Amino acid sequence: MPNYPSMFRLRQHFDTACVEDVSGEVEAQLARLGLGRTISPGQSVAVAVGSRGIAELPGLVTATVEHLRRLDARPFLVPAMGSHGGGTAQGQQRVLESYGLTESAVGCPIRASMDTVILGNASQGFPIHFDRLAAEADHVLLCNRVKPHTLFAGAFQSGLMKMLLVGLGKAEGAHTIHQAVECHSFDEIVRGVGEQTLRDARVVVGLAVVENAYDRPALIEAVPAAQILSREPELLRLAQEKMARLPFQHVDLLVIDRIGKDVSGSGMDTNIVGRKVHDHEAAEDEFPKVKRIAIRRLTPASHGNALGIGIAEFCRSEILRSMDVAATRLNVLTSGHVTAAMLPLDYPTDRAMLNAALGTIGLVAPTDARVLHIADTLHLTELECSAAYLPELPKRPDLEILTPPCPMNFDTQGGLVDVVF
Repeated sequence: MPNYPSMFRLRQHFDTACVEDVSGEVEAQLARLGLGRTISPGQSVAVAVGSRGIAELPGLVTATVEHLRRLDARPFLVPAMGSHGGGTAQGQQRVLESYGLTESAVGCPIRASMDTVILGNASQGFPIHFDRLAAEADHVLLCNRVKPHTLFAGAFQSGLMKMLLVGLGKAEGAHTIHQAVECHSFDEIVRGVGEQTLRDARVVVGLAVVENAYDRPALIEAVPAAQILSREPELLRLAQEKMARLPFQHVDLLVIDRIGKDVSGSGMDTNIVGRKVHDHEAAEDEFPKVKRIAIRRLTPASHGNALGIGIAEFCRSEILRSMDVAATRLNVLTSGHVTAAMLPLDYPTDRAMLNAALGTIGLVAPTDARVLHIADTLHLTELECSAAYLPELPKRPDLEILTPPCPMNFDTQGGLVDVVF
C-alpha cells in the first residue's frame, strides 16, 4: 500500500462584502431607471434566465417579476441557456424548475421553446439566432451573472452579452456562435453585432450580478440597454478581482469532490484550475499550474451533463455510470469544446484513483506531493492541503490553519471523506 501525504484543513479569507437584501436591491436598481417611461401597461416582457447556479437566483427573478407587475406589464420567463437541458424546451424548463423557478414561485408564466428567428447577420457572415418567444415580446430583460468565462477571453466573457447572443440563441444560435469563436474572438463578435442586436431584440435592461468569493451577490446592478456595451467590461474586471482562487500556485494533484453545470459552465472553472487555454496543462503565463486533476462525482443538478470531465486526467468510475452521454455530447458539440467530454482514466475507489494519480507526478514521493482537495471550484473557502505547503504559510496572513496535519481520511470502501464547506 503506497504512502500518502498528510493533510491539514485550511481556511482562506476573502472579501466578505455582499448584498444582504437581494430583493430590496433588485427593486431599488430597477426603480432608479424609471422603466415605466419605456414599458407601457399591458406590454409583455421576456425575462431571460440562464442555467448557471447563480446565488439567490429565485430572489433575483421573483423581485424582477414583481417590479414588472407593479408597472402593469406582463412578464414571463424565457430559458436563455443555448443547448442546455438536453437541447429541448421541456428540458430547459426543468432546469429552471430545479433552481426553484416555477410559475407559482415567481408569479409569472414560463415559456420555453427551441425555435428561433434571425435578427440579422454578423459582419463575419453568420446569422444571429434569437429565441422566438422573446422576439415576440414587447421588451426583453436580461438577468445574468457577469464573470470570467471558462473559454472566452477579452472584455466580454460570461455575462449579459453572452446571454443575449448565446443563451437566447438557443441550440442553433449557440452552436453558430461557438463555431464563429473558432475563427473570431467572442470580444470581436460582440463589438461587431452587439449594438444592433441589443436594439433589434428590444432589450430594455440587463440585471447584472457580480458574486464574491463566497458565492454571494457582491453587486447587483440594473444596466440600461444603451450602457451594457460600456458597463459590462467594467463589471467583468470587478468580478475577476472578487473571485475565489486556489491558495497556492503550484499543485501536483488537485482532487475535486464534484463537477457540474451548476458549479461552472465547464463543470469545473478553468480560471480556477489554470486550464483555460489547454485542457491538461497551464499556458506559460497562466496560473495556477496543476499537474493532475482527479474528480470524484457529478452534482445532481447537472442532470448527467458531465461536460468538463475531459479536463481531468483521473476520475471515479461512478461518474461514468451517472453520465448522460447524449446531453454531454450535445453540450460540447455546441460549445466547440469537444475535448471536455473525453474520458479520463477511471477507478472504482478514491484510493485506487489516488494511487494511480500520485504515480504520475514526477520525481516526487507521494508523501511529499503538493496535493489540494476541494469540494468544487465554486467553494474554495475551506479545503484540505498536504503538509508540503506548510512552509509557505508564515508569509500568508490570508490563510488560517484549522487542523494539524493528519493521514488522509479513507472509509472502509476506500473512499475519501468529502470536503464540507
